[in-house]
Amino acid sequence: MSKKNRLVDFRAIRESVTMEAVLKHYGLLDPMKRSGDSLSGCCPIHKGTNPTQFRVSVSKNLWNCFSECKHGGNVLDFIARMEDVSAYGAAQKAIEWFQLDPERVYAEGTAGAAPENASNEPAPKAKPDVKAAPTMAAKPEGNAPNPPLNFRLDKLHGDHPYLLERGLTPETVASFGVGFCMKGMLAGHIAIPIHNSDGQIVAYAGRHVGDPPEGTPKYKLPPGFRKSLELFNLDRAKRESPELPWVIVEGFFDAMKLHQLGHRKVVALMGSSLSTAQEELLRRHTDWRSQVLVMLDEDNAGRAARGDLAARIARFTYVGIHAFGQEGQQPEHLTAEQLQAVLGGVA
Repeated sequence: MSKKNRLVDFRAIRESVTMEAVLKHYGLLDPMKRSGDSLSGCCPIHKGTNPTQFRVSVSKNLWNCFSECKHGGNVLDFIARMEDVSAYGAAQKAIEWFQLDPERVYAEGTAGAAPENASNEPAPKAKPDVKAAPTMAAKPEGNAPNPPLNFRLDKLHGDHPYLLERGLTPETVASFGVGFCMKGMLAGHIAIPIHNSDGQIVAYAGRHVGDPPEGTPKYKLPPGFRKSLELFNLDRAKRESPELPWVIVEGFFDAMKLHQLGHRKVVALMGSSLSTAQEELLRRHTDWRSQVLVMLDEDNAGRAARGDLAARIARFTYVGIHAFGQEGQQPEHLTAEQLQAVLGGVA
């Protein structure tokens, strides 16, 4: 079997290859200035000339460009940018350059084979960017579900200017039932109903209007509610055509905005990590013919999470990763045309 057609374990590669080794491969290590745990120098990605614009944390095995790139990440992100290839292409180069142990970095199966528990029907052509397998099973969580609420916040103000600032139309605001709350625990916040997979409201999240004071979180959740047990908008997304790709985003507004742009098969993690329960929800509503696109925020948390997240989902369906070209970009910033272009890459 050709190694190029085998599943790769991104985490194992990142654990096996250091940024120092990658810089040495490119002949860039010696020119770097070392100060304790940090390496600094000119950015080799955009060919910068400022000797302090590019930095590497040796202990964290991460890099950042604080100049034109305004980007950072792990060793695979660096190789991908240097070579102008996908994450999968970067992984293949790292395996070849550093002669990594195939037993450690390759998983069983082929890129074109169906995931576990698939039927005997022919598998579809694999999609680019992510063909991964996990290194270990996640630990199970508690079984008690979030109970449905016995009340509704029915006097929310959907015409609040903040919702317009976030780009939501009155139709989207009404469809999701969001609005400014005047009383109770969420007074002064935008209240966002969270439904379970059966469509029952199990909580309201409160978004602080604008930037909150220092030390105050942007979101407020009710005591006892476990967001790790839910996927925001799953009750709607699961009703969409099985031919459409699933899109996984981080936040409420990302999901609502993509829904508004016409792609309604979108769910939000309500954070950048995928819990065991959320993984099981995805498994329950997908099969080996499904397509999933991971579209997390373009920041350190999103970049750190998306590879491992995709690797876990790739156990049971086909996965792609969308990386934004600019630091700080989020799915809600996409235009309808940009979203269609992104989705066209996984169709």
